[in-house]
Amino acid sequence: MSMPENSHVWYIEFRGEEAVGVLSGVLERLPGLPGFQGAELLTSPAQPGLALIASRWAGEVPDLPLPAGAKHWAFEVIAAALPSSAVP
Repeated sequence: MSMPENSHVWYIEFRGEEAVGVLSGVLERLPGLPGFQGAELLTSPAQPGLALIASRWAGEVPDLPLPAGAKHWAFEVIAAALPSSAVP
């Protein structure tokens, strides 16, 4: 198990028929921000009308204005596991 230094995961949630479109716009703005390491836009058939961005950051998450009604949470990464093929 690896202990990343000052890494964070930021979740952004939006609900409604327009959730995917709204969060697609947010997702497009993330790659140009300092510390950005990657992100995915997620949906689930078990949660219709819900979309979620899961993004990874080296350092703190950015202070980015979000759409009205969006909820978000930032978590510090305290441990991580990698596939065995990725371990040197």
